[in-house]
Amino acid sequence: MIQLLLIGAGHAHAFVLEAFARHPDASVAITVVSDSPMAAYSGSVPAWLSGECSLRDTQIDVAALCQRAGAQFVSSPAVAIDSKARHVTLANGETLHFDVASLNVGSTLALPTQHGDHLPHLLAMRPLSSLHHRWQALCDDIERLPQGGHQRVVSVGGGAAGCETLLSVLAQVRHQRPDIHWSGHVLSASQTLLPDAGRLPRWLTRRALARAGIQLHLRQRGASLLEGGVATTQGGFIAADIVLWATGAVGHDWLSNTQLPLDAQGFIRVEKTLEVAGQPGIFAAGDCAACDPPLPNAGVYAVRMGPHLADSLRRACHGESLTEWQPPARVLALIGTGDGRAIASRGALGVSGRWVWKWKKRIDARFLARFNPPFEDQ
Repeated sequence: MIQLLLIGAGHAHAFVLEAFARHPDASVAITVVSDSPMAAYSGSVPAWLSGECSLRDTQIDVAALCQRAGAQFVSSPAVAIDSKARHVTLANGETLHFDVASLNVGSTLALPTQHGDHLPHLLAMRPLSSLHHRWQALCDDIERLPQGGHQRVVSVGGGAAGCETLLSVLAQVRHQRPDIHWSGHVLSASQTLLPDAGRLPRWLTRRALARAGIQLHLRQRGASLLEGGVATTQGGFIAADIVLWATGAVGHDWLSNTQLPLDAQGFIRVEKTLEVAGQPGIFAAGDCAACDPPLPNAGVYAVRMGPHLADSLRRACHGESLTEWQPPARVLALIGTGDGRAIASRGALGVSGRWVWKWKKRIDARFLARFNPPFEDQ
């Protein structure tokens, strides 16, 4: 029996499990290891943060998907991998052997240094799997704030994720505590907002930020938290009560103690087939994988990798030759603005409106329904 080990429950591995559920292979035994039987779908997180849906509405039931695929689910994350001995050590102390393995563990963030007392509340947006715990802690703190007053929310990271997160969070906290005056700020190290997007999507995003009363600070890279705010690498200071940290994506610490080839950010170097460079039979996909040329850290690429990864893992289990994955030249980005609207961006093209938000929610709902059985069947 060939032992296929899926490390992590990211978007790409959902496609792998779906493929084996549709076309079972009696010669392959699949095991999935992850820190939780429920995996967050990144596309639905902004709607959850803004209070439009529940946490459960954003999750893939990985344990149920494993049952459909005839796979074993182990609720404990990997903390070490020995690619030569072909085994993985889990947080619970268990050791699992594998013949073929795939890593889809996402990313984390390089957090700022912190100096002094009375620091702003820090909400790190990664890792995604534990965001709900950090978000609940922030909501609890907000509930305990005294009546009235002014709260400044600063997003460090001027990419689409940083802007979308701030817009969603502001929508929720203004609803939760309307007695407080909330102001928002975005810090972007780039010379322009959304540097990888076209002029029209950038303008639409600026307009959405202005509508929400958010001030934009360009060429300002957040460096550390000080009493009352954020210090920048340029020697500036931005006053803040709450800091959303959405920049500096890096690989998980435990990967640095493995024989896996890593890039400067700690991501796993992969070939065009998604096989780890120089390590046959081990694959990586999604945010934890470093492709050449590099790809942005966005869930859409993990989704696009999924079907190809499923095919490659099946081929690797049977010793068949692998094919190359071709990343899309352009991808559609749908950015929620926290006010019942969204922005659609693809290359230089951009459009916004309430219909875009409804379109985005339909796309996200279809994606989740694809992997989740109906609730009454669970």
